[in-house]
Amino acid sequence: MTTTPFGVQTAVRTTAVAARATDLTKVYGQGETQVVALDAVSVEFRQAEFTAIMGPSGSGKSTLMHCMAGLDSVSGGSARIGDTELTSLNDKKLTRLRRDKIGFIFQAFNLLPTLNALENITLPMDIAGRKPDKQWLDMVVDTVGLSGRLKHRPNQLSGGQQQRVAVARALAGRPEIMFADEPTGNLDSRSGAEVLGFLRNSVRELGQTVVMVTHDPVAASYADRVVFLADGRIVDELREPTADAVLDRMKRFDAKGRTS
Repeated sequence: MTTTPFGVQTAVRTTAVAARATDLTKVYGQGETQVVALDAVSVEFRQAEFTAIMGPSGSGKSTLMHCMAGLDSVSGGSARIGDTELTSLNDKKLTRLRRDKIGFIFQAFNLLPTLNALENITLPMDIAGRKPDKQWLDMVVDTVGLSGRLKHRPNQLSGGQQQRVAVARALAGRPEIMFADEPTGNLDSRSGAEVLGFLRNSVRELGQTVVMVTHDPVAASYADRVVFLADGRIVDELREPTADAVLDRMKRFDAKGRTS
């Protein structure tokens, strides 16, 4: 068991680690303009688990995700995907790792308007010169409910359907881990719930590992675990979250920050 700063005990799982940060530090600027975005953060993301990262604006949650996904450099410490240390990779090897081992879902759907849904889903593999695993691709398409929409272009799809295409694109290459940055930020509540359900199903039914940055307690409640950041540090953790429990936890360390 481990104990959070609020005295909450959490069980330590024994499943394999998909990604790990050890004393991860990210500093922007120098001198008087220096900002410490991540302050010696250590955290693990385990395989076949859905983790949400939450915190106030400027807490470092998006920076943590970007550093763990190899989208941003680190100032100190270690970031690993599986057994691969990201800080030791040159640009070419880092690009290959992102392409082959990591899936990305962003708030903006980032779909090409001239391609249909299926072509958008397979685009990363097409660029890499890899043929999709048809059985896996069919399973992914079925999981996100797009079987009847594969020949539609983005402008023929709703926002929720477009984000489902983005989810399928991230899953199609069978990445070791998926990172999602506010994936429901541009969606209405119903479409957002659909996408979050698909992410949760990808973990439970396909064994995917998902790490999601969000500010929404309802979105976080779909995860197996919520990690809370404040001022570039991990300040708490919650397992089997509910929206009310997440909101209560956010209020507690917000109040702690105001009184410190």
